Amino acid sequence: SPKATTLTNTSTNSSTPNQSAAVNNSVVLTKTNSTVGGYLTDQSDNTLYTYGTSISNCTGSCLSSWPPYIDKGSTTDLPINVGTIKRSDNGEVQYTYKNMPLYYFSSDSPGQVTGNGVAYFTVAKP
Repeated sequence: SPKATTLTNTSTNSSTPNQSAAVNNSVVLTKTNSTVGGYLTDQSDNTLYTYGTSISNCTGSCLSSWPPYIDKGSTTDLPINVGTIKRSDNGEVQYTYKNMPLYYFSSDSPGQVTGNGVAYFTVAKP
């Protein structure tokens, strides 16, 4: 059975009164698709997905289809609603959005949203 990952939000952002709901920086970008509406991508236009829980339950064979969005740099100055968790299976730092771990779908190419609704994963919505 999958192991749960403890949530540790390391975001250091403060919101401003006029900040829009859209998120745009080098970690998470907001895109729009006629099928799913607004959704989040990484800086390379790879769609990000959530499983709808704050626990990273995707481990083992799940990771071949749903690789986690791993932080390869700094976890400081993250945009609002973006944080990180430390994965219990390998200790890597995975990005979260509104406390939900972010994943890629291995069958997507940049700009595609083919994983929406597959195995209970949905596109991450701003």
